[in-house]
Amino acid sequence: MINTVVRGYKKWSGYHRSVKELSMLSSRELSDLGISRNEIRAIARRAAV
Repeated sequence: MINTVVRGYKKWSGYHRSVKELSMLSSRELSDLGISRNEIRAIARRAAV
């Protein structure tokens, strides 16, 4: 059970870290990466798996 909680926390933490870091990029930087602002959460979810 503890392992499940730890894994869940790591996923949650990774998701939020990704959203924060991507949100700090300018629109031009995101565009250079081929990402739009409305895709940030979906990309972070996929990365957190």
